[in-house]
Amino acid sequence: MAQASGPAAEGFIPADFTHAASGVHYRVYLDQGQVWLSYQRPNAPSGRELDGKRLLLFFLGSGRRGRTWLFQREGYWYEIPINWYAKKHMWDMTPNFLNTHEMPFTLPVDPGCLHCHASHVSDSLPDARNHFAGSPFPWGGITCESCHGDSSQHLAQRGKGPILNPAKLEPIRRDSVCLECHLEGEVAVVKLGRKIGAFQPGDNLFDYAVYFENGRKAGPGGRATSQWESLLESACKRASGDRLTCTTCHDPHASVAADDRVSYYRSRCLACHAGLASGHHDENPDCTSCHMPREETEDIAHEQVTDHRIQIASKPFTSPLADEELVPIGGTHPGMRDEGIAWAQLALRGDHAASKRAMQLLLRAEASDPTQANDAELHAELGFLEQESGNRGLAKSEYQAALLADPLNQTAAGDLAVLEAQTGDFPAALPLWQRAFADDPGASAAGIDLAVAQCRLGQAAAAVQTLDRVLLFSPDNDSARHLSLALAGGAEHCGKP
Repeated sequence: MAQASGPAAEGFIPADFTHAASGVHYRVYLDQGQVWLSYQRPNAPSGRELDGKRLLLFFLGSGRRGRTWLFQREGYWYEIPINWYAKKHMWDMTPNFLNTHEMPFTLPVDPGCLHCHASHVSDSLPDARNHFAGSPFPWGGITCESCHGDSSQHLAQRGKGPILNPAKLEPIRRDSVCLECHLEGEVAVVKLGRKIGAFQPGDNLFDYAVYFENGRKAGPGGRATSQWESLLESACKRASGDRLTCTTCHDPHASVAADDRVSYYRSRCLACHAGLASGHHDENPDCTSCHMPREETEDIAHEQVTDHRIQIASKPFTSPLADEELVPIGGTHPGMRDEGIAWAQLALRGDHAASKRAMQLLLRAEASDPTQANDAELHAELGFLEQESGNRGLAKSEYQAALLADPLNQTAAGDLAVLEAQTGDFPAALPLWQRAFADDPGASAAGIDLAVAQCRLGQAAAAVQTLDRVLLFSPDNDSARHLSLALAGGAEHCGKP
């Protein structure tokens, strides 16, 4: 954990990699103590030329599984388009962009991810999640305080002062220390008025957010951080209850050497299953090879995840979960608002069956609790659901309510602008897109829509300036490039948002 992040030069791994689908050649190299990423498209066809470089400032990832690097422009922080995949000793595109035909250059740094790679992460500015007043974190790695809380008295008394010991907390608060980073869920909903970044060791994580898993999905979940959800399904956990936790098998203060892993983890199993110390597959002492096999992950390419369901290989696994798409994790009982937003997240992924359920829950939540008037997320989700249902008037009302609760809600602003433009009201759409793009210049879609609106309103020079800014942050954006060339050539047709 201490090596989970740091200055770019400390995590330097040279790269010389060409991505076939996009034709972009990437290099990561060291020059006078600084790490740089260069990108070119050799022999590019006309209009697809690409040539530039960015200074890399930090790395993320210990290197045991993988590593990426961070750069910033105007205080907005982004991940580079390529990752080092340690298990296969190879470079490839960042997850979800393996087959992209454009260079993804506006991958925002999420504070939620940073909290799992560094301590004392700064709060992002209110206009964009990846916009920071300075460095997003003061130094690299996870420090003692991420698990043990405030260490000032402990240090002041040279190790004799008080400090939090997670093992002495009640089980849910003990487990929360690990789950802050090692619980993902199918969807996660932050509770109204809460921020995950405010979590401190000793808190109950489920006071901050509700996590749901897919009750109908077979297998270990396929996600790189789905171990806890799988463990909850295991017979070992159900029989042991709160006695079995992450640190039963994992020592947070040390990494087990590769040559010692089989014997170490076998000893962890035999601590409960002492009767199997001899005679039980003496030819294969690696308990995990049968009971916790490694499976390919769905969310991270070139990586595997250990199946924490701890299965008996000879018996078909039967999940104890209810036959539902979404099941709350950890025995929590979500309210209508949180459950409705969870279903709405599935609807956003294209699950049309989830839309109706989300709509019912969120409308009931909106009507039953007057505090929901200040809930920008609820109104933005309802706006999307109403829009998908063809109820444009209701969708506009919900987006307006979301912006009233949070004027910096870019999703609501952008979607409301689209509705206004679809009815031909570009003067109403223009300031909404201006606001969204000003707050987040990496939001290329909002920038292109803004340029189209400016063009439609006869502001061609302003449209060109907007597209220049889109290309400053996203230099391989074909849509912005083509529209900019058309405007430069005097084309009158501006396209549709």
